[in-house]
Amino acid sequence: MNVRKRWGRAGALAACVAAVALAATACVSSGGGGGGSSESGGWATATSAQAGGGMDALVQAAKQEGQLNVIALPPDWANYGAIIKAFGDKYGITVNSANPEGSSQDEINAVNQLGTQDRAPDVLDLGQAFATGNTQLFAPYQVATWNDIPAANKDANGAWVNDYGGYISIGCNAELVANCPTTIADLAKPEYKGQVAINGDPTQAAAGFASVWAGALANGGSLDDITPGVNFFGQLAKSGNLLKVDPNAATIESGQTPIVLDWDYTNVAQAEKVKAGFEWKVTVPSDGLFAEFYSQAVNKNAPHPAAARLWQEFLYSDEGQNLWLAGKARPVRLPQMQQAGTATPELVAALPPVQGTAQYPTQAQTDQAKQVVAQQWATATA
Repeated sequence: MNVRKRWGRAGALAACVAAVALAATACVSSGGGGGGSSESGGWATATSAQAGGGMDALVQAAKQEGQLNVIALPPDWANYGAIIKAFGDKYGITVNSANPEGSSQDEINAVNQLGTQDRAPDVLDLGQAFATGNTQLFAPYQVATWNDIPAANKDANGAWVNDYGGYISIGCNAELVANCPTTIADLAKPEYKGQVAINGDPTQAAAGFASVWAGALANGGSLDDITPGVNFFGQLAKSGNLLKVDPNAATIESGQTPIVLDWDYTNVAQAEKVKAGFEWKVTVPSDGLFAEFYSQAVNKNAPHPAAARLWQEFLYSDEGQNLWLAGKARPVRLPQMQQAGTATPELVAALPPVQGTAQYPTQAQTDQAKQVVAQQWATATA
């Protein structure tokens, strides 16, 4: 479990394929963008590698810069430690990782406060609300694999692009729980008294909030009505099923939180950590199917503009996408890579299966749901 679960990190839930109808547009270089120059200044406005002189020119310019500033990327989150190392080794670029436990708001604050300083972040990994709400801070950029990314998973001009995500899942200690729950409805069974935890306070944590929304979808609610989810967890609190414990690796390993609702990539990663001691079963519940993505963006004042764009190219390449997949996250290009045969089969096989089609809220629906949870959660679960 990681600090990135906080609302500050994840923001509102991500807009995905069914959520926002954005139309992709042709890539047009703005102003003096690129022109084939290998100097960093030419890359500050390049909207694609081609617009800046080609991939070879981008690699050369990035190597000349020699550094990349990233922020709020915990090494144990979605395999970012391995991703940073792979990028640095491949291109001989030093990656400076600031505030790895930071939030999305911390990232935006850094962009605003550091301005054009050399310490400013070059790139950002943001919750969707922070991506859509701060496009004026970002440099539009379209990676080489742009056409693989569904229109609703990206800003039409490339100001932000969804990168990886996951589904709300149920993790369960099969050593302590005789019959692990497989649906949201199961969580109400008397046999799970004192065993169910959600990852974070839903008024503050994206994973906890998403769990409540999954509860709503499983109990007659909708993207316009999260109240049934609040009521469902209120019932779990009254029955004694809901634990008032914020789960983490220690509580899972000790058995204090034998059943945990969290993103599937977090639960699957936990299963890998504890497999020598016990089985941590992970199921994506079909009755409350709910998902979100994070988003990438390039700081328009990036001190290393070529390295920033090369980082994007790396992340959205087959290599980068498979590295996220190795972190148990679902990269945005996964369906296209599976069709093309470029997704690593054993990594795909490690993901819990998903039945049905996830529902994705609009920003307005998310804002409304947040207000409801903020107003009702404490009373419902007291």
